[in-house]
Amino acid sequence: MSLDQALQHLKIDGWYVMEGVIPEKEVDAVRETVERSTIVHRNPNAPDGIGHVPGFIRYDQSIAPYLADQRMLALAEALLGPHVRVSFTTGTINYPGNERGGWHGDWPFNQNNAGHIPAPYPDATMHITTLWMLSPFTCENGGTLIVPGSHRSNNNPTGNNGVDPNAPYPTEMQATGPAGSVLVMDSRMWHATAPNRTDRPRTSVVVRYAPWWLNLDVLMDGSDERARIVDEAGGQENNVPPIPPNVYDAFPSNVKPLFRHWVRENTL
Repeated sequence: MSLDQALQHLKIDGWYVMEGVIPEKEVDAVRETVERSTIVHRNPNAPDGIGHVPGFIRYDQSIAPYLADQRMLALAEALLGPHVRVSFTTGTINYPGNERGGWHGDWPFNQNNAGHIPAPYPDATMHITTLWMLSPFTCENGGTLIVPGSHRSNNNPTGNNGVDPNAPYPTEMQATGPAGSVLVMDSRMWHATAPNRTDRPRTSVVVRYAPWWLNLDVLMDGSDERARIVDEAGGQENNVPPIPPNVYDAFPSNVKPLFRHWVRENTL
């Protein structure tokens, strides 16, 4: 699929699967590394059956060489403009037997986040969510549930829009693809965790891309925005751990511009 075709797909449907970003002969090694790292660094507050590691890139850099893939960056820059950067990296595994999750849009459109854009939000692509499929995504193993076209709504089920976030939606489907593919979504699109009915984990790393002008400081401990909007107001918000300089220095040169805003000295 050409860049123009992918952009058309995203404009109309809100999602697109880019195949072959991680070569077939390399994806198994990346998956195995990510699965080990997720066990070691798993968020203890994650839902049962879900491996969840915020700030994954600081712990495991196995996916880093692929994040500046020419096709991926061309698509991100066509949607968000030049100087695109990464806002989140999250190790995410659906283990066998996990439960279905609730419908939501991702930050900054999730109305449960303190740093959200209030609904009704404008019809503009401001953030991209990508799921790097390190194992195949199938209907059986928990390929992400999506509602195509829902990104064109000015609200989502986290904003009390009349849709039950925990109920199936009439036009829902599952995004599927072979290992090494990337599911690209407008972050406004309604999506949910799907149950894994197999005996093997469904493994991915979630990477979100942001334009240079989108303020990410509310995600960062120690920032004035986080102090005012989250800490002092008692709000709930994602926390993106900083990247130590030695980790950043080891990134490929074409990947460094995506992360240099997260680099901090004296990180724990």
